[in-house]
Amino acid sequence: MKIVSYLIIAIVTLLSIAAGLAKVMQTPQEMEFLQGAGLSPSLIIVFGVVQILGGLLLVPRKTRVVGAVIAASAFAASAALIFMGGNLSFGLISILPVALAGIIIYQSARNSPGRS
Repeated sequence: MKIVSYLIIAIVTLLSIAAGLAKVMQTPQEMEFLQGAGLSPSLIIVFGVVQILGGLLLVPRKTRVVGAVIAASAFAASAALIFMGGNLSFGLISILPVALAGIIIYQSARNSPGRS
């Protein structure tokens, strides 16, 4: 089970960092989609930096919950924008990283030594 947990953490970490890099690097598809949703270029970069930060915070055990919450929030915001854009099928797929981040949050909270 530990291997599955680490695999989920690795997947969400890589997805979060990759999604953030696409925004920071201002890839044409990301810019077109997010500007069409009403985000300014500077806000898109900030959004990307937040996604990268969430992915990086997933790695150390001490910051894993915070990183998972940040990553889940960013993925949820992206999924909401996709749904608002009318792409139902891709929106449903975009919920998967939110669910995976939720699993990380649940497992990290369950395994924390200070829980009551």
